[in-house]
Amino acid sequence: MSNIQPIIKSSLSADAFDKVVEAITSGEFNPGQRLSEAELARNLGISRGPLREALGRLEGRLVKRTPRIGVHVISFTREDLESLFLTREALEGMSARLAAERMTVKQLNDLRELLESHSHKPELASGEAYVQRSRDDDFHFAIIRGSQCDRIERMLMNEIYYQLRIHRRKSSTQPGRAQAALKEHQQIVEALESRDPDRAEAAMRMHLRNARYSSLASLASDEPLRSERAM
Repeated sequence: MSNIQPIIKSSLSADAFDKVVEAITSGEFNPGQRLSEAELARNLGISRGPLREALGRLEGRLVKRTPRIGVHVISFTREDLESLFLTREALEGMSARLAAERMTVKQLNDLRELLESHSHKPELASGEAYVQRSRDDDFHFAIIRGSQCDRIERMLMNEIYYQLRIHRRKSSTQPGRAQAALKEHQQIVEALESRDPDRAEAAMRMHLRNARYSSLASLASDEPLRSERAM
């Protein structure tokens, strides 16, 4: 039974966009899986027009449309994923450097409170996963915003953010990764609070390198399953 719930609000296309993003990034749909527009529209309780508009916004981000075949969730090779993380490390490393200089005291306090709320999440406390479900709940997004660099924010949030969300939950379920990621986040906050750009960038880069290793390990563990499904 699908976890997608019917849309009640009036902004159908925007709500459909959010719901499809959540479904894909939460793992309800697997990379490479074909999406049935008719079934999605029925589950969301909307017509196919707003859904197609939402899927159009997601093309190149989370879905790929192939003529005469349909819409599929994007899939990544090992090289794709590694390239994505290397780009992220460069951009977010600079974001952390700028944030150490530019974040307001209130933004730093809010970031500390956000991290404290994360530490009490049941799935993180148990070491099962580290899930950040929305932009408002996202540690990295708060730092990107705090860097006050619109160009970096657009580059990260318009494409990379969506694609990496597919892998963030899976990689955080690798043994020990959830708690390690929380500790690394705490080290980043300490560097930002110290107003040390070098330390902040180094802490962010170390965190994202570890995330890359975890994501690649997760991808490798999924490859036998994909091979079996293809047989």
